[in-house]
Amino acid sequence: MSADASPKRERSGSDSAAKRGEVLFELPIGTKGQLICTRPKDKVYLITFSTILLALDIIETRHDAGVVITTSGIEKFYSNGLDLEHASFTPGFFPDTLYALWRRLLTYPMPTIALLNGHAFAGALMLAMMHDYRMMNPHKGYVCLNEVELGVPLRPPMTSIFRQKVSAQTYRKLVLEAARYKALEAFKEGIVDWLGGLDEALTYVDELKLVQKAGKGMSGKQVYGDLKREMWRETVDYLENFGAEDGRDFMIQARRKREREVAEGKVKMWEAKAKL
Repeated sequence: MSADASPKRERSGSDSAAKRGEVLFELPIGTKGQLICTRPKDKVYLITFSTILLALDIIETRHDAGVVITTSGIEKFYSNGLDLEHASFTPGFFPDTLYALWRRLLTYPMPTIALLNGHAFAGALMLAMMHDYRMMNPHKGYVCLNEVELGVPLRPPMTSIFRQKVSAQTYRKLVLEAARYKALEAFKEGIVDWLGGLDEALTYVDELKLVQKAGKGMSGKQVYGDLKREMWRETVDYLENFGAEDGRDFMIQARRKREREVAEGKVKMWEAKAKL
């Protein structure tokens, strides 16, 4: 589908929907949902997810290089995170779906902005961190990692992105305390870059000349994606080498089992002596 062949119409409904501009394309999500990609201004693409991978491919191959903004069509949530049961029992979910999406965003050859219109919990915050910038609604919503409350361990790419993008103190509070940050707190801690909505995001796009950054440099090459791949090399490596991660997890669990057996034996010996 060429850019000229894209359906050009305004979204009906609320003013906020109208601000999102002309519809470039829509993609089905299962049998009930849909992804909508609109253009609020020239070479700025707003993806209301969640069939994101194909949308990113369409933008890169059928439209001019520009800026990609993702947001949610649900007013209260940017995303509530992963469906843990689905993620755990769907073969290949992590490497083929989740990690593939994160790697695509992290190395995407255009500037990306996560527009957090509401809550972003756990996997949703991780998704937002894979973007270049984050804009958060200043009036509602929390961001947090609540895995310690859920009793779910974090895998290497889930934690490395926070090590690379926030301070050690903020990283500790997010992971070990499940701290919930409102917009102003998240801004002060560097979790989000700006506060506001779509209008403010578009202002920053202009101020930082992000559309131009997506184009070719003086050498005639587009290097935005290459620069990001090198910048976030640690996380990219984890996302691309998930097989090594699985082997590492197996060895860690086996070692923990052995250490627990040894500890149990020592405690039993101590208990036996204590009774004498």
